[in-house]
Amino acid sequence: MPSALVSDRAIANAACLTPWGDEATGLPGAAPKELRRVAGFAVSRFGPLVHAVATACLGPADDTSNHVGRDGARTAIVLATMYGDAVTVDTATQWTVAGKLSNPLLFFQSVSTSILSHLTRRYGIYGPLTCISAVPDPAGNALSVADSLLDDPELHQALVIAVESKANERVRRVNELAAADGRRLPLPAGDAAAALLLRRIETDPGGARLTLSEAPPETAGGNGDEPAGPLGWLGTFMQLCADAGARRHETYSYPLSL
Repeated sequence: MPSALVSDRAIANAACLTPWGDEATGLPGAAPKELRRVAGFAVSRFGPLVHAVATACLGPADDTSNHVGRDGARTAIVLATMYGDAVTVDTATQWTVAGKLSNPLLFFQSVSTSILSHLTRRYGIYGPLTCISAVPDPAGNALSVADSLLDDPELHQALVIAVESKANERVRRVNELAAADGRRLPLPAGDAAAALLLRRIETDPGGARLTLSEAPPETAGGNGDEPAGPLGWLGTFMQLCADAGARRHETYSYPLSL
C-alpha cells in the first residue's frame, strides 16, 4: 500500500555521533571517545552527548553566525530517547542503597530536559522544549512533533535530537521485559545521537528537503522484523542526518508510524 504524504520540510543542518572505538567502524558520524565536558553535568555521558551533537548541528554558541542567531524565541527543540540518562538514575540509586550522601546534581541531570535547558541558556533559545519516549519509532515520533510545531507561523525552526546511551543493566532488563510484552525496540551498541534542524520550506527555500510520510508500523523507522543494526532504533534517523549533513542528495524521506 503506498504511503500517504504528510508534509515537506527544509533541512537547515544535521549532525550525528555514533558508538565509540571499534564499535563505530564504518558507521556515520564516528567520533573520538572523549566528549567535551559540560559544566553541571557529571558521572554520565548522556548530557555531554546531547550537548555535542546539538552544538555540531547548530554551530558554536559564541558564534553570531550560528543557526539560532536572533531566532531564539522562534526555535523549538524536540528530544527523543527511550531510557534517558539511566546511568545517572542508577548512580543515585546505588549511592542511596550504599548509605552514601546523595548529590543534588544527580537529581537535576537525571531529567532528560535538563541538558536542553543548558542549551537554551547558551544559545538564547526560548521556544517550546519537548522530550518524548515512544514505541516503535522514537525518532519518527519526534519528527512528527516537530512537523506539528512548524505549523505555527510564530516558529522559525525545530531542532530534533535522537539519543541513547549504551545500555546498562537496568536498561537491558527493562528492554527485555518490554520485548516480552510485544514492544520490541532495538538499542544501539553504544552511545549514539543525531540532530536535525528543520524549517518550513517557504522560510528556507534553498538546500535539502525532507519528506515525511505515513507508513505501516512494520516499516516505519526501520524497526520491523529485520535484524537490528548496531545503531538500533536510531539507525534510520542517523543515516538521514549523515546524508543530509554531507548534502549528498537534495531530497530525503522518512516513513512515520502515526
